[in-house]
Amino acid sequence: MEFGDSEEALKALDKCLSHIKWRLRPSAKRRLEIDIQSLCTGLRPVVMVDYGGKMPELGKHLCTLLHFARKETTIFLQLRVMVIEDMIYIIHVEGLAEHISLSLNLQPQIFFVDLEQDPPKMILHSEQNTATSELVAIQKQFALLLPSNEGNTGSSLPNTAMTAPNVEASDCNPHGCTLAGEGSGFESSEPIDMSNIVKDTQITLPTINGWLLGYPVVYLFTKDRVADAVFNLSTKSLHIYKILIRRQEATGRKSSEEELMSFTVPYELSQRADKEPWAEAFLTHILAKLESCRQIWMHLRMEVSECYPQAIAL
Repeated sequence: MEFGDSEEALKALDKCLSHIKWRLRPSAKRRLEIDIQSLCTGLRPVVMVDYGGKMPELGKHLCTLLHFARKETTIFLQLRVMVIEDMIYIIHVEGLAEHISLSLNLQPQIFFVDLEQDPPKMILHSEQNTATSELVAIQKQFALLLPSNEGNTGSSLPNTAMTAPNVEASDCNPHGCTLAGEGSGFESSEPIDMSNIVKDTQITLPTINGWLLGYPVVYLFTKDRVADAVFNLSTKSLHIYKILIRRQEATGRKSSEEELMSFTVPYELSQRADKEPWAEAFLTHILAKLESCRQIWMHLRMEVSECYPQAIAL
């Protein structure tokens, strides 16, 4: 993705937001821009959207936005809205397929914080227990539904009838050709509903989110131990890890540092902060991705701060 493509995507995004009359607060719009660019440049395979409203209106807005954005530029072709229960995400289809493939091959290695134990204990993804085995099974189900670079074209994606964008006659292609983003499969405007994959499992959504969002350390607990997990985490000091990034801007425009992602780890399991081996490996992994899109991003760094015990919802 070149700088010009990035500017084109932002202009298309702004135009489509106006077209569908979705009025976002400046901070939410900035967050959406960062999320879209991080997906399109390959820095992230999935982002969780917890700004700009609530379900189902938020889902309708996102689906309609991407529907029209695909008509403006092919940059948005790989982006889809995905839902799992009451959570909503934007995914890069090929990026997520690659993320799943790497995860199944334990690349990079994920560390889990077992919140069912007090004090919490850190374990490797490769260590076998019921929860980690169930996560692997979920990853394999995701893999079956998404196209990959290994010849799998993906099964029929489980769409949900959350929304059908209102398309006016003026939006149709007068030449009878399929417009960017229209058609079947992963180019559909309907959201991908993955709720059934996790419906009958014991693994929790916070664990699935941690993996989907690409965190190096993921909280692990089952549905019947939520109360224990909340207590064990709420009574511990935490380290907050933030990946901060700065975009390249057009000449004369001021560039500000933005948060790409953030996650927490119990203080006792991360006393070396950004010097923890897994933290250094994660930063190296992200910086390697950055090299392929230096035209878009000019700077990336990790920031670690401490958070004292407080009530936490999982």
